[in-house]
Amino acid sequence: MFVEIYGRLSCPYCVRAKALAEKMKNELNGFDFKFVDMVAEGISKEDLAPRVGKPVATVPQIFVDNTHIGGSTDFQAFVKEKFGIV
Repeated sequence: MFVEIYGRLSCPYCVRAKALAEKMKNELNGFDFKFVDMVAEGISKEDLAPRVGKPVATVPQIFVDNTHIGGSTDFQAFVKEKFGIV
């Protein structure tokens, strides 16, 4: 499983999602992730809209194996349901 997190380091929800992904990497075999710092990479929310499939109002935007999951709360719910990790 590969997770991509598009966010900003100044965003507490982004930092929370990144921390959860780091925890998963330590606990799950075959798991990896990439945190894309949108500020450093010059990526805007508008740039993400085509990949998400709708206008993007908030960050982070998270993809699991190239499937859009949503934001931090959606990712936490997905991880809890699938792996029991909170």
